[in-house]
Amino acid sequence: MEKSNELKELLDRLYVQYDTAEFIEPDPVSIPHSFSRREDIEISGLLASTIAWGNRKAIVKSARRMMDYLDREPYRFVTEASDREISGLKSFVHRTFSGDDFIAFIYMLRSLCSNYGSIGEYFEGKFTETGDIRKVLSAFHTDFLSLPHNPHADKHISSITKGAACKRLCMYLRWMVRQDACGVDFGLWRKIPSSALYLPLDVHSGNTGRLLGLLKRQQSDWKAVEEITANLRVFDASDPVKYDFALFGAGINQLAISN
Repeated sequence: MEKSNELKELLDRLYVQYDTAEFIEPDPVSIPHSFSRREDIEISGLLASTIAWGNRKAIVKSARRMMDYLDREPYRFVTEASDREISGLKSFVHRTFSGDDFIAFIYMLRSLCSNYGSIGEYFEGKFTETGDIRKVLSAFHTDFLSLPHNPHADKHISSITKGAACKRLCMYLRWMVRQDACGVDFGLWRKIPSSALYLPLDVHSGNTGRLLGLLKRQQSDWKAVEEITANLRVFDASDPVKYDFALFGAGINQLAISN
């Protein structure tokens, strides 16, 4: 019990240290923070999180270019741009995310917004139906990729049914759902409680989690996500993924911590 209390104190201290406004600028979450309209935040956030792997500086740079391609009006571009305008996205590239993938995402986002009104209405509606983020992630994978498109784009939407950790989608959900007093996360989707979220597991949070005894599984897959999230719920059942800041921050800054 004493060790558990010490771990909670450490996690809470690291959470306070990293959940600050200073976290925003070098992080991909800065992209949706450059907009004020809900629909723009949702679309820019999904696109930014989709390319969020690798070096953070390169991710942010590429995501800003993405927004420039969309005339810095992502919702208007998604819903109103002509086929000719959309074809202009072909020259974009970020690592394995090609211009053709970008084009496919725009058309799939257009279909989703047309059918559901907005990305937020889709996710909130699916959660209201199922009450389970795991089922929401599974439905999103199916629904988003249901429109005819270049199959190369499929690799950029993780499949929970195949056991993927779905790190980028979990991070996107954290951005949109969490009620964050420090203003990093947006808290836009009020119909989904923070308690339902799962940790966006990456190499940094995974390594720190294993070091602290929060994660024993060596493979960073969905089973690992469930394991570490369940352990974090012991410390805060209402908002377990707030500790993403602690685990990621400690990991990326290579803090000397021990269990």
